[in-house]
Amino acid sequence: MIVRIMGEGQWKLADDKLDQLNAVDTDLEKAVSSGDEEGFRTAFGALLEFVRGGERVPDNELHDSDAILPPGDSTLAEMRELISGDGLIAG
Repeated sequence: MIVRIMGEGQWKLADDKLDQLNAVDTDLEKAVSSGDEEGFRTAFGALLEFVRGGERVPDNELHDSDAILPPGDSTLAEMRELISGDGLIAG
């Protein structure tokens, strides 16, 4: 799976990490839907760090992204507009 963080680049995550990725994304979705600012910051930071823990795709390589995450400085209000009932990561 290839995940892009807007303004940063792309990371490749092993397929066996998808369940963990979805769990972190679920935490984010819950925080956003409840309007929990602190929970949002914690969960979004955890999601970004999880993705950054994957294999960085070199900038000179371009791949279709399976998921696109907003920049790390996104606000709770901005995130509320982006998240559907399934979070940011489909699946």
